[in-house]
Amino acid sequence: MFRLAAILALVAVSAALRVERNELWSAYKETHNRNYVGQRDIIRREIWESNLDWIERHNIEADRGMHTFWCGENQFTDMTNDEFRAQMNGYQMHNRSSPVQFVATGAKVPTSVDWRTKGYVTPIKNQEQCGSCWAFSTTGSLEGQHFAKAGKLVSLSEQQLVDCSKKEGNKGCQGGLMDNGFKYIIKNKGIDTEESYHYTAKTGKHCKAEEGTVGATMSSFVDVKRGSEEALAEAIATIGPISVAMDAGHMSFQHYRSGIYKEPKCSSIKLDHGVLAVGYGTESAGDFLIVKNSWGTVWGDKGYFMIARNDKNMCGLATQASYPVV
Repeated sequence: MFRLAAILALVAVSAALRVERNELWSAYKETHNRNYVGQRDIIRREIWESNLDWIERHNIEADRGMHTFWCGENQFTDMTNDEFRAQMNGYQMHNRSSPVQFVATGAKVPTSVDWRTKGYVTPIKNQEQCGSCWAFSTTGSLEGQHFAKAGKLVSLSEQQLVDCSKKEGNKGCQGGLMDNGFKYIIKNKGIDTEESYHYTAKTGKHCKAEEGTVGATMSSFVDVKRGSEEALAEAIATIGPISVAMDAGHMSFQHYRSGIYKEPKCSSIKLDHGVLAVGYGTESAGDFLIVKNSWGTVWGDKGYFMIARNDKNMCGLATQASYPVV
């Protein structure tokens, strides 16, 4: 009886699916390498259609001036928001751990900064189905500081941090912290290059650091004053790309495409995702930070996003910012 009810429910769902989207669904699966069949295809199709309806409603409102950003289909559109948060957001909240703190001095800084144009930032990377965002944020800020000192941009190994920094408190694909990543690099006297320690999107059973080639070193790290957007902007302007954390668990961020991200439901203290602030600026919709994500180039604005700045610490980007000293 239960099985019959389940079958009838699936038939009802299948009948409710919109025929005009058949080709779009096939194209989505081909683009994102999905191989759903049978019941699983129907379930994933229903989730995808529901998300697509949400995106369309949001964008209509954005076109009417109700939002400052737009959304779009991406690799997460066939996932529920619960699945998305569980899989992609691996930052773990922690107490401040650096004895040194960066505070705003009131120094005059440029009205806009973009370290991508200065050679400080490596191309967009993809953490894939692994909660290793913290590792990408860690390497991103060190890549920038290594470039500032050595004049050479070297892509560093996230996989080494995933595999090797468990003693510092990180949990590989199950999450971690940028400060713990910095501690490991200091203790290890360096981190390997991406080329010599490749990313696998899995937590390795063994640390293979001895087989790699050191790409950068650091001596210490600094925490930016908690919650100070002024200090964060000054740090970005005077130091370079800064590791930051945020509340990234909302449907609006799951499907962000362009514009200045503002989410009324965002928390400034409950953070779950590590990213990299690479600049800031101002446009007609307001002040914004330029942030590098680690979800590939299909997501967002070719892998980047803008988020509101000087707006009550939107999504907590100024709450737990830090950077390495080389």
